[in-house]
Formats: sequence, structure tokens, C-alpha cells
Amino acid sequence: MTAPHPHRVVLVGAGFGGLYAAKALKGAPVGLTVIDRRNFHLFQPLLYQVATGSLSPGEIASPIRHVLSGNRQARVWLAEVRDIQVEHRRLLLDAGEIEYDTLILATGAHDHYFGHDDWAAFAPGLKTIEDATAIRSRILQAFESAEREPDSEERRAWLTFVIVGAGPTGVELAGALGEIANDTLRHDFRSINPAEANILLLEGGERVLPSFPVDLSRIAERDLVKLGVRSRTGAVVIGLDNGGVTVRAGDRCERIAAKTVLWAAGVQASSLGRILAEHTGAVLDRSGRVIVQPDLTVPGHPEIFVIGDLANFSHQTGQPLPGVAPVAMAQGRYVARTIRARLRGETMPPFHYLDKGALATIGRNKAVAAFGRLHISGFLAWIVWLFVHLMYLVEFDNRLLVLVEWVYDYITRNRGARLITKGPGG
Repeated sequence: MTAPHPHRVVLVGAGFGGLYAAKALKGAPVGLTVIDRRNFHLFQPLLYQVATGSLSPGEIASPIRHVLSGNRQARVWLAEVRDIQVEHRRLLLDAGEIEYDTLILATGAHDHYFGHDDWAAFAPGLKTIEDATAIRSRILQAFESAEREPDSEERRAWLTFVIVGAGPTGVELAGALGEIANDTLRHDFRSINPAEANILLLEGGERVLPSFPVDLSRIAERDLVKLGVRSRTGAVVIGLDNGGVTVRAGDRCERIAAKTVLWAAGVQASSLGRILAEHTGAVLDRSGRVIVQPDLTVPGHPEIFVIGDLANFSHQTGQPLPGVAPVAMAQGRYVARTIRARLRGETMPPFHYLDKGALATIGRNKAVAAFGRLHISGFLAWIVWLFVHLMYLVEFDNRLLVLVEWVYDYITRNRGARLITKGPGG
């Protein structure tokens, strides 16, 4: 007589939510299969440092198999989900298929160009390792091209950098660019002065860091100005090409000649949300996120959990939880506890997120942090930002490497990963 197979949990996506769910299921009486298109977990909050030469890709990425090597009941598949057969509890993959008893979808989000997908060729976003290295090449190539450009207008276009979107990613990217121009490359060129770079941060809303308290937004804007970054609020992009960007501010339109435009203006949930909605009748919000139940399941399908950037969880405050790492991590742990409880015949209370605050760094010794009513900025906030990001890195080796790199950069003001790995234009 054969023993019954363990409860089959299939988890799609090894970002923060997926990885923390997988780690929390260690020792549970389940058979766990983790499916991802990439063989590594990527620490996205530090991608901008790869894009600006502070860190190398390997320092913020960890092989999934290695991270889960201590969980003997977990296996990892390098594959992509093509479809979901909900009635048969089966996933169709790019090569093969797999059945599940419980399904966890944590496939995240990608850049959203608001109906102008052709803009991606001219203004890359920052979601993958390839994005980061391509942006790094574009930035460094711009200075190289300006160095040998005899025409003053063309040279100015090469030295103009536009970041679209002034959320945390846009602000951190703009601040890092300011440090590159003012410090890192200060003595590297003969025909140009990198400090004369024109760095513009465009935001369609009323202020930078719109999700932060007003006082911290003002401090962030002040610190950006000190780094040579000019922010323009109420500015909506209406056109993009390889020569620059067209912006509308009120009734006025303006053309900005810029060879380097970077996108940090919005995200769209993974296409797996649409596939799930087609088969389950689940409702999607405007960003393509699945509107989930209080226990993070799909209505009518308690066996399917959706977490992280793919989920719209609005039950706590009436507003969706933000698409940040702490939310995804908490949801991953909650789902693992819920699966364990179900196997014991118990129920769990609805998911509740304890807000851990918001952090954004502007540059060296400059950051802002909001922890409820406590707002801090400057050096103290920067130290908190460093500590939190180090602790969130999955592997100890990566924490040590990043810490050493940060200390070196802080002492020397040098960015050791300034490599152009693609041709002109990224």
C-alpha cells in the first residue's frame, strides 16, 4: 500500500513574496514546487545602484536553488506559466505541466507606459538586471559621447538626463545621477565638465515622493537641488523619441532635447493576473492587479492565493497596500501560515499588515523616512536606510559584499562597477 502524496503546493514567482512563502513552508507537510522564469531572486530595491555603477549584478541576486537548499521538500523549476486550468488544478508551462492542490501566484509587475509601449525603446524602466546594466551603459555612454561631440547643442543633449516619475525609484535614481556627475566622474574627462550635466526629474503629481508626508517631500526636493537635480511637478510626458521628451505642464507644451531618458513612472501587474481573471472571473484593478479576499485568495477559489505586486488588497484601509517589499514579505509568510493551519484543520484570521514605514535615499548622507508620525531625514535616516536594505538582502554573503562596496564608495566617492557592457544607446 503506497503512502498518499503530500499536499502539493505550487508557487509561481520567487520575488519577495514568493521567496518568503517558500522559506516559511520549510518543515511543513507539503511538497513544494517553486517556478520562476529566472534562476535567481533579485533584490529590486538596489537595482538603481547597479544602474549607476555602485554595485554589480551578482551582489543583489541570489540563486533560488541555493536559497532553498535547506528545504529538502522544495524543488525549483526554471519555467514560464502559459495558462492555468483552474478546474483541473493544473498549470501549463512553456515545457510541460504541473498539478497543484494549493497555488500561490507571486509574479510581480513590470513597467507601465500607459498605452505607449513603444516608449520603452527610448526610456527603459528599472525592473530587471538587464534593465539596470542597459541603463548603466546609457548613462556612461552619454558622458563618453559628450566628450567627443564638437557641436554645443548636441553636447548639451548628451549631458541632459531626464527621469520620468518622482516616486522612490525616480528620486533615488536622480540622486545617484547627481553624485555621478558631481563626484564620481569629476576628474575623468578633458573636454566636458560632468558637473554641468542637466538632470531633470519629471513628476505628473504635485510633489516628489507623493506617497510620503509633505514635509519629507520638501526635504527630498531640497536635497536633490543640492545634487544638481531639478524637479518639475505637474509635468506629464506626452511624447518620447530618441532625441528627447515632450512634456505638457498645464496648457503649455515643451520639448526637452535629451539623449538619456529613464522611466520610473508606473507599473503594471504581471499578465498572469489577466489569465487568472479569464478562468476564475476575478476582478482586476486599473493596474491589472487581482482584487483578493481578506485571506489573499481569489473569490470562489480558496486554493489560489495571490500576493505581492500582483494582488490588490484593500480590506485594511480601503486603499490598496503599496507594492513594496515589506508588504510582499508579510503576505508570503501569512500564506505559509494559512496553508499550515488548513492542513491542521484550523482557520486563520484575515491578513493584516503592520506598516513598517517608508524609506527613500537621495544620496550620500541624505535620506527620508516615515514611521507613522515619526519623520526623520538626513544622516540618521540614511543610516536606517542602509541597515534595513542590508538586512533584507537574502544571503549573508551578499550582505557582506554590499557592505564592503558601500564602505569603499563612501570613503573614495568612487563607483567600482562603471562598465559599459552595451554599445551606444544601450
